[in-house]
Amino acid sequence: MKNSDRGGFIYFDEKAYEILKNYLLNQIDSPKNTFILVDEKTHKYCIPILISHIDFLKESNLIQIQSGEKEKNIHTCIQICKKLEKFKATRKSLILNLGGGVITDIGGFVASIFKRGIRFVNIPTTLLGMVDASVGYKTGVNLDSIKNEIGSFYIPEFLIVDTRFLKTLPEKEILSGMAEMFKHGLIADKDFWIHMNQIKNINNINQWDHLIRHSILIKQKIVDKDPKEKGLRKILNFGHTIGHALESYFMNTEKEVLHGIAVIMGIICESWISYKINGLSIYDYKNIKSTLSGLYPMQKKIYDLSDSEIEKILMIMEYDKKNEKNKIQFSLLKEIGKCSYNCGVPLSLIKESFWK
Repeated sequence: MKNSDRGGFIYFDEKAYEILKNYLLNQIDSPKNTFILVDEKTHKYCIPILISHIDFLKESNLIQIQSGEKEKNIHTCIQICKKLEKFKATRKSLILNLGGGVITDIGGFVASIFKRGIRFVNIPTTLLGMVDASVGYKTGVNLDSIKNEIGSFYIPEFLIVDTRFLKTLPEKEILSGMAEMFKHGLIADKDFWIHMNQIKNINNINQWDHLIRHSILIKQKIVDKDPKEKGLRKILNFGHTIGHALESYFMNTEKEVLHGIAVIMGIICESWISYKINGLSIYDYKNIKSTLSGLYPMQKKIYDLSDSEIEKILMIMEYDKKNEKNKIQFSLLKEIGKCSYNCGVPLSLIKESFWK
């Protein structure tokens, strides 16, 4: 599976490790010129899996950061760059980003700026990382609590997808990643949405491994048509205008929520807005709300917002990168499987969506 004419191949499971091993042997002069970015969790649970497939990577340089969205900032980037400098990384070095969305986002961004650009490979270990964060060659870090305000478009050498890493995850992380999969069906593939609804046991990933591949393919096709997000790619932001604002708001509170859970609320709210102004049928809206509310009961807690909290969340939306001419721009559903973009929405309607 290919993601760009200049790189970005996507490989799965055992074949992926063979390709990575051959690449390292032929393209990297020494294991010491390879740097593996991890957090404390992927260091413990995922490094052993990687080294069991490519044993000489135990000679590589390990750079560890703390896990969590709060670490995705420019200060962490500087720390990583200092480690690369300490280990004498060159422009011919390679970074292996082994982790979830935070690791692949921040690792890709560091690769894009260190010595004006070095090579990197993404090896996502979470479902969110596999189906969303590591696909599409966006990199980025947060500016204070504003999501992905600093970043770049930078293409990895390739993407390694090994769904066996998912066995190390708690259920809440699987649910978080599934949010993006549901979104892919809603914006571009009604049949995929229907198949996602038929998952009976979210912990039995082997039974729906094919859906993960399909989800990656949906996003890849959209990205290939619009790599720099000038038009069509904006539909991937469905659920994220409100979702990112919620995530940013909760980032500095005791109510901190996972990305996917915030996106689920964003999807429900933005589906209601789609019903009000973009032609989504009431039947489709109720289908979306009942399906997602049933699978994500924890998102109901997020609804318990005061008027002052909602006002703060609306203020955060004013920083959204999609905004134009001081208007908050949304991607909204026309029907399940079809999505519009560049839809201006009045603040009064956005606020009302939180109560529907």
